Amino acid sequence: MKTDLPPEIKRFKQIREENNFTQSEFAEILNIKNSTSDIERGKTKLSGQVIMMLLKVLEVNPLWLYGESFQKKLDVHHINSMPKIISMDDTNSRENMLLVNQKAAAGYPQNIGDAEWYHQLPAFEMPIPQFRNATYRGFQVEGDSMEPNLHPEDWVLGKSVESLQQALNHKVYVFVLQDSVLVKKLHKHPNSHKISLISTNSYYPPYEVETSEIQEIWEVTSKLTFSINENSENSMLKKLEQSMEDLKIQLNTLKPN
Repeated sequence: MKTDLPPEIKRFKQIREENNFTQSEFAEILNIKNSTSDIERGKTKLSGQVIMMLLKVLEVNPLWLYGESFQKKLDVHHINSMPKIISMDDTNSRENMLLVNQKAAAGYPQNIGDAEWYHQLPAFEMPIPQFRNATYRGFQVEGDSMEPNLHPEDWVLGKSVESLQQALNHKVYVFVLQDSVLVKKLHKHPNSHKISLISTNSYYPPYEVETSEIQEIWEVTSKLTFSINENSENSMLKKLEQSMEDLKIQLNTLKPN
């Protein structure tokens, strides 16, 4: 075994140990056959393919690997998810809130950078302090995948998120992808370029997407709903049914044997 190993081999092993990978696990992640033992012993050189995988999967800076830089990682998965177009009021002093209904959402991803297209969207100023000092946008909910929290035809109001790195697991966001607009809970996978979008309706399975598909992210901060009475009626009905069941139980206990 070589005792005087080059810096890239020492740092290759360092990366594995810092991530608590076995040699076999590290090999699988980097598409290396069997294990990384031959590389770590200096018996096999680092190939360009392995260096590319280190950068792609673990964001390891190749220059750092070879001792030519102090910067250990490169943010290769940074996605700028800020809005591409904003709407201003007549005085150009405040931002308007644009509303994207279900019909408009179908064309939103394809026209995301077309300022003329946005003219068809309703725009208004929200006179509530919570909606100042940030960019907000309203999106209409389509389908029942987010029930019982969100119903079809509800509106969610979202605050723009600068990047996926700033978004938090288990929170609800509007994701503008390359071909669709989805309201989902977020689940990020460590050391992966994929995320899962989760529905609150258990009937729908998680939806996995590549981070490169993300164009915009909006953190859902509030909603406008038109099903308050419906929810109230359902709640009252459930309470009535439960009361009837309780009454039946009480009557049965009073019957003579």
